[in-house]
Amino acid sequence: MTAMSHQLTIEPLGVTIEVAEGQTMLDAALRNGLYLPHACCHGLCGTCKVQIADGEVDLGDANPFALMDFEREEGKALACCATLLDDTVIEADIDDEPDAEIIPVKDFSAEVVRIEQLTPTIKALHLRLNQPIHFQAGQYIQLEIPRLHQNRAFSIANSPADVAATGMIELNIRRVPGGEGTAYLHEKLAVGDRIRLAGPYGRFFVRKSANQPLVFMAGGSGLSSPRSMIRDLLQEGCTQPITLVYGQRSTDELYYDAEFLELAERYPNFSYVPALSESAADANHPVVQGFVHEAAKSHFTNNFSGHKAYLCGPPAMIDACITTLMQGRLFERDIFFEKFISAADAQQVRSPLFKKV
Repeated sequence: MTAMSHQLTIEPLGVTIEVAEGQTMLDAALRNGLYLPHACCHGLCGTCKVQIADGEVDLGDANPFALMDFEREEGKALACCATLLDDTVIEADIDDEPDAEIIPVKDFSAEVVRIEQLTPTIKALHLRLNQPIHFQAGQYIQLEIPRLHQNRAFSIANSPADVAATGMIELNIRRVPGGEGTAYLHEKLAVGDRIRLAGPYGRFFVRKSANQPLVFMAGGSGLSSPRSMIRDLLQEGCTQPITLVYGQRSTDELYYDAEFLELAERYPNFSYVPALSESAADANHPVVQGFVHEAAKSHFTNNFSGHKAYLCGPPAMIDACITTLMQGRLFERDIFFEKFISAADAQQVRSPLFKKV
């Protein structure tokens, strides 16, 4: 053990790792190829909550809504922001996922090769990495915002095969009103700049071994993960029915529309259902008027039985889709989702039915 580090034992895995001074429990685990449940990585959502069985930790910048006062008194901590003050033993809720690849998190540097304006509020960054990255479609990276010394999470929008072929990852970045990080990426970042990132993170991936029909429901800039997953499935020759229901407000925000229309033409098992919540009148091809959950309910005539569902988008969309899916005969074990968590979202109580974020 090096100076100024401590030992962390993770139960029920029974594995002990070394944690450097100031390093979070989550970061140490992921870099050792050990999975702990996590989502936002910023102390906002509570997904990475663990029980301190022995030892002492600094709870760090844990949001009081994600880690309540009574939970702190019970010895709970958020692995994404807690650091060790002594050798420590934690108990974590780790599900056995046969389809999950455990991939150690690594640091990368990248060159900005291309920047595309996808919609009035979303840009695509194409980044050439300094070394190959191995990831599962649906995972995300943490991008270091230059000069701000802050990280932001963005899903990888192209498939593992796309990345292997080009050496580049694609990130779709929506400008968040008042957000310093996305403002920098939209206004300051230029082709030729170098940027740092780490990954892969997350457990949002396709349960391929289930070999069941799949429905993807995405809204806003939540298209990144589903696009990577769908491209990956089609490239691998998946023959199960795959449906994408994708919603935006208006036609100028419906990005990658032409790509999905082309994929639906090329692959008989892939269906694309675009939906517009504000105005569908000016679309140059058929679109559903309404929200994602309404379009999905109509397309499947309110019967999702036998499917695996993957949802990605803002919390209100996710909640509406979960309700629709469960009313349409789908259950928790068949629904997987990834919410975009902001500080405002963290104050909203999540459904008690679901452990997943």
